[in-house]
Amino acid sequence: MMRAEFKDNYIKMGLKISYYRKIKSLTQAELAEKLNCDVSFIGQIEAPNIYKAISLDTLFRIADALEMPAYKLLIFDD
Repeated sequence: MMRAEFKDNYIKMGLKISYYRKIKSLTQAELAEKLNCDVSFIGQIEAPNIYKAISLDTLFRIADALEMPAYKLLIFDD
């Protein structure tokens, strides 16, 4: 269960995933295929009006698919 106090962090992380996915010229469908998950799951993670909790395993898998270190998805510079 996700704690509401981290809502903004999940939103920021989702926006970073979207940003880096686009830099890699991947669609949500292509990223979902790499992760073997449904495209709607990627859409929920990236949506700025939805906060979707994900596991560290999922975060690491996304980072691997985007060919980047996972920590970059957790740096929230304002």
